[in-house]
Amino acid sequence: MRLLYLLGYPVTHSLSPAMQNAALRAKGLSLEYRLMLVTPEELERRVSELRDLSVVGFNVTIPHKVAVIPLLDDLDETASAVGAVNTVVNNGGRLTGYNTDCLASTRVLSEAYGDLTRSRVAIIGAGGAARAVASGLASCAEWIAVLARDVSKAKLLAKEVEGRGAEVCGASIGEARKIVSSANILVNATPVGMHPNLDASPIETAALHNELLVFDLVYNPERTRLLLEAEAVGARTVGGLSMLVYQGAEAFRLWTGKVAPEELMRGAAKMALGGAVV
Repeated sequence: MRLLYLLGYPVTHSLSPAMQNAALRAKGLSLEYRLMLVTPEELERRVSELRDLSVVGFNVTIPHKVAVIPLLDDLDETASAVGAVNTVVNNGGRLTGYNTDCLASTRVLSEAYGDLTRSRVAIIGAGGAARAVASGLASCAEWIAVLARDVSKAKLLAKEVEGRGAEVCGASIGEARKIVSSANILVNATPVGMHPNLDASPIETAALHNELLVFDLVYNPERTRLLLEAEAVGARTVGGLSMLVYQGAEAFRLWTGKVAPEELMRGAAKMALGGAVV
């Protein structure tokens, strides 16, 4: 049996095993996708172990999407531009990092919002997921504001993305109300609001308005407090499940060379989510 893994801390909440294993079975592949709880201190050792030829590849999630990069042999163009990796392919012990979050986030926003040209986007977060969203939008948005509690991280990400088309700035989450008032898309790229912290929201309700599309990358629960509060003021909303499916489908293609059965993956993820304690 050849193996695929998801490395993260925490990781037990993930729907990826249900989604990926359903797709692997549907394609008749002798592969199994498993979870691997990895602390930051264990990351280097675990990645080294995953060079084993029985391992086809692995996904990387919070908090390892940036930290994993020095442990890899190669990066594809998108992962290099984003500065974060969520998918790794093992080719004979040589590890190549990819970022499928970038493509997935842009696809979700295009489907939900329409033409992203000259869109005005506020992104909450400055980690690996925020990097992917900002990088994907930089060539089409009019401006992007990166909001984070640590303003130095927000400004660093803004500096890394600037020069690709959009006007980009980094700011404190405390400035959210002023910035979001001019935005037409708001993205939560943090784990705030994820199970079991269901009462948490990354932004004050007063900052939301009815001309926004609010995209929350959190998928458990499917409708977070942020999305519920956004709907209450008349904003359009989209949850993180489509993002999960789209990034997983692209990872599946990289590992197997086959087109992923997206609708089957979505159904498996929703079934697993329905059985989760939320």
